[in-house]
Amino acid sequence: MDHLTCLLAGLRARRSTASPKKRGFCESISPWIPASFCLYGLALAVAAGCSDRPSADARVSASRPESAAASGSSPSPVGNPESVDVKPSAAESGTAGTTTSAGGQAKTGPASDVPPPAPAEQAKKIRREPLFLGWPKPALALYITGRQYGYIEPCGCSGLTNQKGGLVRRYGCKRQLEQQGWQVVALDVGNQVRRFGRQAEIKFQMTAEGLKRMNYQAIGFGPDDLRLSAGELIAITADEGDSSSAFLCVNAAIIDRALMPRYRIIEAGGKKIGVTAVLGTEELAQITSDEIIKQPPEEALREVWPELEQKACDLYVLLAHASIEASTALVQKFSQFDIVVTAGGAGEPTFEAERIAGTGAVMVQVGTKGMYTGVIGLFDDPAQPLRYQRVPLDDRFPDSPEMLQLLASYQDQLKAAGLEGLGIKPIPYPTDRKFVGSEACLDCHEPEYKTWKKTTHAHALETLIHPGERSEVPRHFDPECLSCHVIGWNPQKYFPYVSGYLGVDETPLMHHVGCENCHGPGSAHVKVEEDGGPTEMLNKLREEVTLPLPEAEKKCMECHDLDNSPDFHEPGAFDRYWKKIEH
Repeated sequence: MDHLTCLLAGLRARRSTASPKKRGFCESISPWIPASFCLYGLALAVAAGCSDRPSADARVSASRPESAAASGSSPSPVGNPESVDVKPSAAESGTAGTTTSAGGQAKTGPASDVPPPAPAEQAKKIRREPLFLGWPKPALALYITGRQYGYIEPCGCSGLTNQKGGLVRRYGCKRQLEQQGWQVVALDVGNQVRRFGRQAEIKFQMTAEGLKRMNYQAIGFGPDDLRLSAGELIAITADEGDSSSAFLCVNAAIIDRALMPRYRIIEAGGKKIGVTAVLGTEELAQITSDEIIKQPPEEALREVWPELEQKACDLYVLLAHASIEASTALVQKFSQFDIVVTAGGAGEPTFEAERIAGTGAVMVQVGTKGMYTGVIGLFDDPAQPLRYQRVPLDDRFPDSPEMLQLLASYQDQLKAAGLEGLGIKPIPYPTDRKFVGSEACLDCHEPEYKTWKKTTHAHALETLIHPGERSEVPRHFDPECLSCHVIGWNPQKYFPYVSGYLGVDETPLMHHVGCENCHGPGSAHVKVEEDGGPTEMLNKLREEVTLPLPEAEKKCMECHDLDNSPDFHEPGAFDRYWKKIEH
């Protein structure tokens, strides 16, 4: 192990610049208990509206599903679910949203000269699902997260009020529970990033630091995590001195099996909990690096279970980065587990913890993009030892100063690296045309130019330099934000084209969202209009930069996607937004 010790030290220095079946935990839950709680919750709702205590057993919950854009009012101790009036940010009235397939951070907010939204848009009614309705204080609460996919915070382009998720709120939610005297054990099923490259490595490092500050006790891996460089992964996830890493996996390890714990034993709230994490067969196949040691999931669990069983835990938890079907199959074969947390499923997690047929176990989903956390309450109550609540990380939860500081550090690292340090280089546009900037359109298209100047598109970069929300964290060095706030970038792949934006001072003509974001690079069109040319050539190039209205909506959605502008995808939204920029 001496060579491994040296390897770890060097990497950290660089980074600093089948056994007898056990009785299921949930087998003792009476089938009449959920029905009685459902009636009890309904009576409370009718008699008193909604509670702002930590609320309802999701296994008996009848709360309506929320959309991905759901949100609420100002923070309260556990979140006030009443309908509230919410003012949208100026971004909702037209600024192009950033794309954040790997977790963009752009915040929008009006620059000083950005027109405010129309009075009719000033408020909207939003209803939030209540939380922990009827719960007594649990002996212990498991705080379940995963599948962050790089979304370390919501994009914010349509206003943080309209979006869920992020480390800042995740810590705020966990802290609120702890401040009420709850003992909380945080577990994460993995997949912190979705892309690879230097920015993804920095994001993984920042996320790992955030989870450490939040005192996560067990963290699994997703396949995208293990696509990052093995050196960076080891430096971030391995034990450091007397400090034990929370990262674990039963059937995958980085470089050396001895560097990665296969399970952890957690003692909290008077209970002993055995936790292991596993990658499914399909997820394992996505990992191609020869520096990742892999083992079939069933084989690995069969090896480790005798050790876990000897620990005589009160509760066994499996963090399964696998599909719902694969997660179910694993627990049916290893029915000693009481709870399986699955990375499977699409969109929002289910309202209820699901029983797994043929076992005493229940399964909970984590959803996608870190928009939700799940809370599993453990109670010293033989009749109902477990309750589950999905928790949308909306704006009822306060911003965590510690996580805001971490986000600022992340942006500082992107600034220090620069585009070149992040491995981002301009490539030629497919047609070889060059970008010339919106000013070049003024002479021939003065009415359209004047219309554009009055829109929030004409201030898009400013919303990154001086965000209207979480303004202490500028984001104009973040490629995932820049791609939809400047001219000459690919909006979904986060790289610049030759002649596109490279920096505030380096390329002043490429600031903001301009004509060429929709109409394409205009060098050839401008040149032939200025120098003259054959009529056939003039008409051809004019047609080339013409964007028919039926095609415009698709072009808008390259930036105004579901993550960044959920309202843009409502019926009739395009017609409503088009009126703001019609030209």
